[in-house]
Amino acid sequence: MKNVKFTDFVNLVEGFGFKLDRISGSHHIFKHPGIPELINLQEVNGEAKPYQIKQFLRLTERYDLSLEDD
Repeated sequence: MKNVKFTDFVNLVEGFGFKLDRISGSHHIFKHPGIPELINLQEVNGEAKPYQIKQFLRLTERYDLSLEDD
């Protein structure tokens, strides 16, 4: 879960239907129309934090999400 570019991870999160709701400092907050939980992402040296990647993966499993078609 290391060395994932932050921009690549944001693109993946958006591919699952999440939209950027707001930015508060270094926190990028995403929400999904069908899920009550929010996703909080932070960039560190151009990379996503590994624990936030794991949280996102657990969330996609919990709600049975899949990549959306364009």
